[in-house]
Amino acid sequence: MIKPLVAGNWKMHGNTATASNLAAQLAEQWGDNLAVEMVLFPPFVHLSAVKAAVANTVIAVGAQNISQHSSGAYTGEISGAMLVDQGCDFVLVGHSERRELFSESNQTVAEKFKAAQDVGLTPILCVGESLQQRQQEQTLDVVAAQIAAVIDCVGLNNVCRAVIAYEPVWAIGTGEVASPEQAQQVHSAIRAQLGEAGVETRLLYGGSVKASSAAELFTQQDINGGLVGGASLEAQEFLNIVKLAE
Repeated sequence: MIKPLVAGNWKMHGNTATASNLAAQLAEQWGDNLAVEMVLFPPFVHLSAVKAAVANTVIAVGAQNISQHSSGAYTGEISGAMLVDQGCDFVLVGHSERRELFSESNQTVAEKFKAAQDVGLTPILCVGESLQQRQQEQTLDVVAAQIAAVIDCVGLNNVCRAVIAYEPVWAIGTGEVASPEQAQQVHSAIRAQLGEAGVETRLLYGGSVKASSAAELFTQQDINGGLVGGASLEAQEFLNIVKLAE
């Protein structure tokens, strides 16, 4: 039985007070619940405040990005060792916004994935297709290529001990959500690509996930939780989504 995981990506929102308050609300209501693993991804500058707010709970904390470099003259970058020092357990790599807005290639994403695992962080590898690619029926090829680049870099077994989140780009922040059938088709293809080594790899769905859509998505055979964006900024809405993954 794969333990579900629901991650909240707070993106570039809030300040120290709102981040601490949100984390504290979640800690109070979910702090010792082991049914679903909850991971919070605040902005870098709020990591320590959020980590303090969820101290002595089972809630994990992760970072939204990582440098592929371990140290050096890379102004503005954050290394994996720095994230570990801040108490992170997870890190997002290859989020659609990083790929699209900051031109991260499949190779760059693979290097960041390796950098995360090299310091003991668990990467959540984000993959997904654009609306044009879906319309041209390229979804499965695009997703397979994104995963293959990471396999080529770190090996299949290392990919399988991480987490993979399928997030169709056309559903990020648009209110559009892939149908349960569309999501399951891609998740099934990912599971097949991983083969026997990926039988227990956690596969998440991301893309405008809300409580109203999560229930049906989470019942799909190969969906083991969600990567939640905007809805994770509201404590009760996020808790409702997490409970649906139980």
